[in-house]
Amino acid sequence: MALIVQKYGGTSMGSPERIREVARRIAHYHQQGHKLIVVPSAMSGETNRLIGLAKELNPEPDGRELDVIASTGEQVSVGLLALALHKLGLKAKSYTGWQVKIQTDSAFTKARIMAIDDANIRRDLNEGFIVVVAGFQGIDENGNITTLGRGGSDTTGVALAAALKADECQIFTDVDGVYTTDPRVVPEARKLEKITFEEMFELASLGSKVLQIRSVEFAGKYKVKLRVLSSFTEFDSNDMGTLITYEEEESMEQAIISGIAFTRDEAKLTVTGVPDRPGIAYAILGPIAEANIDVDVIIQNTSVDGLTDFSFTVHRNDFNKALAILNDKVKPAVSARDVRGDNKSAKVSIVGIGMRSHAGVAAKMFECLARENVNIQMIATSEIKTSVVVDEKYMELAVRALHQAFELDKLPA
Repeated sequence: MALIVQKYGGTSMGSPERIREVARRIAHYHQQGHKLIVVPSAMSGETNRLIGLAKELNPEPDGRELDVIASTGEQVSVGLLALALHKLGLKAKSYTGWQVKIQTDSAFTKARIMAIDDANIRRDLNEGFIVVVAGFQGIDENGNITTLGRGGSDTTGVALAAALKADECQIFTDVDGVYTTDPRVVPEARKLEKITFEEMFELASLGSKVLQIRSVEFAGKYKVKLRVLSSFTEFDSNDMGTLITYEEEESMEQAIISGIAFTRDEAKLTVTGVPDRPGIAYAILGPIAEANIDVDVIIQNTSVDGLTDFSFTVHRNDFNKALAILNDKVKPAVSARDVRGDNKSAKVSIVGIGMRSHAGVAAKMFECLARENVNIQMIATSEIKTSVVVDEKYMELAVRALHQAFELDKLPA
């Protein structure tokens, strides 16, 4: 018998029939003798609907009131799921985040979990209840309802698993695991049986949408075993999804590359002809940071006659804002020659713990892209990843070519 936390996403909770299916799946695990804590998201599209209503009344809603509104989606879900479990003859009890209570800071709409009082949950589990806890929400020290930001139900599930030292946290989604890349781009993409937290964190941060990045970070910090499964498969099947586990177990498949991530949301900005002197990077990026714009890949060219070019990428949604800042503030302040922008870039990344012990991986990547006549605009590396910025129109070609070059469709030898 194990203590398992199960998190179900919005698509899993999308209709009364889907909720009944989730309840039957939970009943299956319960009949096997497991103790269960279940964290459902709001019904698919419900959070967007609630936020839309708020913004219809006030285009710039107060964060505290927005959290009061947005949190109700999960409150409905826990009640409905508990009722569905009762209908199956099971003991179930629902809790909101503040009833648990899940203590957070006061950063409305993007709060972070500080502590969890698990006394009520432990009592109910010992009395044979299935405990259903609302994801995405908590309460601050002043008694205000808070929400954890998009994808926050994943974080709630992992945090509960950490607090109660659960044997496993299972994330049920509309996909049946973590793949070597998006099967919609590469039909030959292979589902991974296992992947390390470190690799999953990189994939999530680089564009993979399977798991929310904060939940992976939380799981790695507290060593919570994560498993990604589909709520659309038969619940008595042998499909075990993908296990996200601790740093390189001896039994881990030692592939050089585990996966390829990509994002179409990159925009590139270049400031040309700036003085090559100490402080120039801050002079350029300081105003960008003050505008709350995240910067991704950064490159500064070698100095020629005391001048250099400085390039960086931002999310495409921030392109126009960043371009205006560079032209209006940065260019005159640093006496730059020009400012250029391109909002049709994409980033493609290869990720794998095997890169630590294998030389020439980046060179193989560059050779593959050169063979396909894909021009690399920018490069960024870390110990277990190499990312390149390319023209958006070549992104899918690059992903397919790299997937074939690194033979990701095949099981490691």
